[in-house]
Amino acid sequence: MLDFFENIKNEFLSYFVPEKVEYTIEGECKKCGKCCNYMYSFDTYTEKEFKFMQLLFPSYRRFYIKGRDENGNLIFACKYVTDEGLCSVYSKRLPMCKKYPAKKIYYPGALHEGCGYKIVKKSFNDYLK
Repeated sequence: MLDFFENIKNEFLSYFVPEKVEYTIEGECKKCGKCCNYMYSFDTYTEKEFKFMQLLFPSYRRFYIKGRDENGNLIFACKYVTDEGLCSVYSKRLPMCKKYPAKKIYYPGALHEGCGYKIVKKSFNDYLK
């Protein structure tokens, strides 16, 4: 009987939870360097903020502002990417570079055209199958 009420409660609460979509990454790196030459930051919106971040975090000094996209978001690039798309300081890469792309992300993302990785979206309905 207790299970019945627990199920009713969970069913009721499910109407107030937004659908969570999970993304996974599959594939392999083609070593094109696109990801290192066209990056976004989720916490830096102005040139002034970026300069401040470079003062606080010396590792940010390896990046420079390349421009803005069509929505006005800053685009960053790494100073250490060679013309061949390889990292010239590979053994000293940042943790974010070593982990890229994250194998599991919880927000909509996009990868560069021609990237060897692909994003696979897994919705709630996929879990039910």
